[in-house]
Amino acid sequence: MRRPTILFAAAMVGLLPALPALAAPPDSLTLGIALEPPGLDPTAGAAGAIRDVTYDNIFQGLTKIDAEGQVVPSLAKAWTVAPDGLTYTFDLQSGVTFSDGTPFDCSIVQFSYGRAMAADSINAQKQLFAPIAKVDCPSPLKAVITLKQPISTFLYDMAWGDAVMVAPKTAATNKTQPVGTGPFMLSRWVPGDRIELVRNPHYWGNAPKLAAVTFRVIADPAAATAALLSGALDAYPDFPAPETVVKFQHDPRFTVDIGTTEGKVILALNDARKPFSDIRFRQALAYAIDRNAIVQAAYSGYGRVIGSHYTPSDPNFVDLANAYPYDPAKAKQLLQEAGVKPGMTFTITMPPPSYAQRSGQLVAAYLSQVGINVKLESVEWAQWLSKVFSQSNFDATVIAHVESRDLDIYARPHYYFNYDSPTYKALYAQYIAATDPAAQAALVEKLQRQLSADEPNIFLFALPKIGIWNAKLKGMWSNDPMPADDVTEVYWGP
Repeated sequence: MRRPTILFAAAMVGLLPALPALAAPPDSLTLGIALEPPGLDPTAGAAGAIRDVTYDNIFQGLTKIDAEGQVVPSLAKAWTVAPDGLTYTFDLQSGVTFSDGTPFDCSIVQFSYGRAMAADSINAQKQLFAPIAKVDCPSPLKAVITLKQPISTFLYDMAWGDAVMVAPKTAATNKTQPVGTGPFMLSRWVPGDRIELVRNPHYWGNAPKLAAVTFRVIADPAAATAALLSGALDAYPDFPAPETVVKFQHDPRFTVDIGTTEGKVILALNDARKPFSDIRFRQALAYAIDRNAIVQAAYSGYGRVIGSHYTPSDPNFVDLANAYPYDPAKAKQLLQEAGVKPGMTFTITMPPPSYAQRSGQLVAAYLSQVGINVKLESVEWAQWLSKVFSQSNFDATVIAHVESRDLDIYARPHYYFNYDSPTYKALYAQYIAATDPAAQAALVEKLQRQLSADEPNIFLFALPKIGIWNAKLKGMWSNDPMPADDVTEVYWGP
């Protein structure tokens, strides 16, 4: 019965003098994140935490990755690809403006991609744009992109957070004052505490149901648990305390959704340094570590052991988890062959997330059993980005690579772990040029096997997505096919 009918019936029988007004559903959301972004410009930083806050919420690209991991239209409503695979014609959405009123048209596409490709570009995924030969604008709402060679992953690549559209007059200040075309815009950033977004009143698409979203930085697992239980947080999409999940599973106030991410948790090694440059040493490390036990101890059994830089949710995944079974005797044999004497020492540099801290401690314990001493160095996120990622000044580190299908990082001229394999690079060049799906699948499998054979890093496990939120919340992502806390379709239900 509708409320007016209920009031009428109650008055007739004298049961109720009046009924209180029905409470409107809340239109704000507070969710927890483990890492504070170093900035809010996804085109100028490598941290996945930037994309967690901004992906599709503030910034948008021509294409985007949806909750199912599929490439779907965004600022481009449709596109066609020439038979030779070299020309992509994008039909752009009409009536789009940035949150400051700047119109979006083909000139923005030219600027955004030109900026990403420039010699002085600081885009963390600059290589994604290297295949672009030119961007033409036959009309304001049509962008024609010509490639130097066919790239089978181009539409997917342009859906990364690094490929979003930015306006010329605000590009330089997006790090602290982001201006995008998305349904939300920055209201306030309290460093070390929270980032507040509000609904963009000029948004070109369907307005989000939420009027405000607050991202609270709570890295400590115990604090995250307490904040959810107390109601200080409505949601924690990537919950950092797997050992307390059962508490929430038995509490009807919460939804617990265990999904997948693209996070590959690895013990990354500096292959340019000795003895990491010796494949026998790297393989010895792989045999020395019981990765199944690490999943149990560090993540309460959530997650899945992997044997290469690919996750089970990726297309053409090859299960290589048993390529290096736990075998301390084999590890000692390889160490001896590599000339590494018992008592050698190296340092594992660990960023703040709980998966890194816990996994690093466990790895150190296992390596001690084969005669390797490990020093554990905990650093803040900004230090990790500077020292490890930018300067390659490290021995080893534990990190989750959260970008999807990112086999390309092993083919780059330089990347922080310094893997350099002509064989792998040749295979990857064949893969991106392949247009036949069967050929692509076969090459993806070869790439995974090559990484497993070379073991440039120790592949530990696929990071699970442990989502916990108020049971009344709807529209939260079950999986993370892309680093994102996309809240554009989230709302409060009854």
